[in-house]
Amino acid sequence: MSTVRNGRLAAPVTQFLVLAALAGTVGLGVPGWLAGLTYASVLGALLGRGLRAADAARPGPADLVTLTRALLVGGVLALVVDAGTGPAPVAVLVPLTVVALALDWVDGRVARRTGTASALGARFDMEVDAFLILVLSAHLAPSVGGWVLAIGAMRYAFVAASWVLPWMRRPLPPRYWRKVVAAAQGILLTVAASRLLPGPQLVPAAAALALLVESFGRDVHWLWRHRPAATPADRPAAATVIVGVRPAGLDGPATRLVLEPTARAAHPAGPAARPVPPVARVPAHQPV
Repeated sequence: MSTVRNGRLAAPVTQFLVLAALAGTVGLGVPGWLAGLTYASVLGALLGRGLRAADAARPGPADLVTLTRALLVGGVLALVVDAGTGPAPVAVLVPLTVVALALDWVDGRVARRTGTASALGARFDMEVDAFLILVLSAHLAPSVGGWVLAIGAMRYAFVAASWVLPWMRRPLPPRYWRKVVAAAQGILLTVAASRLLPGPQLVPAAAALALLVESFGRDVHWLWRHRPAATPADRPAAATVIVGVRPAGLDGPATRLVLEPTARAAHPAGPAARPVPPVARVPAHQPV
């Protein structure tokens, strides 16, 4: 557990060095420092929790590459937050993003070559990707429009929907196109942020959104078609309600009148009444 604890401390310390390098080159104000260090602290805590859940003493080689990429994303976050609603220093933001995107290709190869691929590593990699897309969307929103935030929010909206709709929690089958779309998001948003292409920034951003909507839409449609069918056990049991009792000795044996819910088509007027077999008569003064 000491190794995990050291890993939790390593993330904020390394992030501090990244932020110090940014402060010494393009300058970094208090908001950027706070955002970067808070992000690194949460990152270290979540990574430590994941390692404990996976019963792993330390991150694997591929996880260290992903952690390096995550700390670069922390630098991008600090630049975007520090700029506020104004333009962030593109000359530094874009190279940081490009290196983070390139390391996304490296960590997968390292995991396969070292035989250290794991569910934790895949989840860690995916969450870093999603957060980078969210930060880039926030960077483009002031110049492109608020609609671009849908690109960064779509992954988190999908996760939130799965909390409410159990059928969305079903594992999705592997699909290569999903990986292509995920990689295209970072590339298209980075191109939009760099202003390398002629024309408005909204063109690559709109292309990223269109690809994302198509990919998520296809996955949601697959989940809906393969949702589990309702079973009789899932339906509420029919209630039996006693609405009246005739005591024994008045006009014959005691009788109960019972109402049971029935199908609306068979009994549109409401529940059907049926008598229950007579209950055994009990004398009013039975000796003990």
